[in-house]
Amino acid sequence: MTARRSRHRSAAYAALALGLAGSLALTGCNSHSSKKSSSSSSKSKKRKIIGGGAAAAGAGAASRRVPDCYPSTYKLTFSQQTGPKSHVAVKFKNSTSRDCKLYNAPLLRFNNAKAPLPLSQGTPGHLDGTRITVPAHGYAYAVIPTNTAATKGTEQKSVTVDFMGISASSVTHGPATVNFAEKRLHISVGKSKVTNWSSSIHGAQLAAGVGK
Repeated sequence: MTARRSRHRSAAYAALALGLAGSLALTGCNSHSSKKSSSSSSKSKKRKIIGGGAAAAGAGAASRRVPDCYPSTYKLTFSQQTGPKSHVAVKFKNSTSRDCKLYNAPLLRFNNAKAPLPLSQGTPGHLDGTRITVPAHGYAYAVIPTNTAATKGTEQKSVTVDFMGISASSVTHGPATVNFAEKRLHISVGKSKVTNWSSSIHGAQLAAGVGK
């Protein structure tokens, strides 16, 4: 083999080796870029999922907020029980398809009295923080004991009802006035007090001291 042919073959091998090295380097670069792009896309999707989850949680919390109950003439019922444990029962019906909250006790003004009936559990300025949730189409009760001559007093013509709010000085929407004459009800209340709201009539009667 001549020296010229040997040099020509060596140059060809060198060129081939250089081409292979460049190809491998380009392949590695493309692979790294692909992995980086895939990782970035994955992180972006993860952020979207996390963000969507937080938004869904916020919407769920908002939907779980329970509104205050509102008084109205068709939601309130008054009835008088006679005998040694005589009392007037106040019944509230949540006629909506959603739960609502009641605080402390109903504020009752019989015959347009300036001041509401006193509370048997606390006073308007010093509340005990009672709060109950009335389920959709459910009921709540308060009781006025009338088992003595003084507490029974005289027959009332009407009552104006406000629902207390979360603070001592606040009330929810109202008032609602119930006309006993129109409803043909005979309700007698004197110097008595009204209990806090209870989820059961039995619980309200016990709080009033007229339960069995």
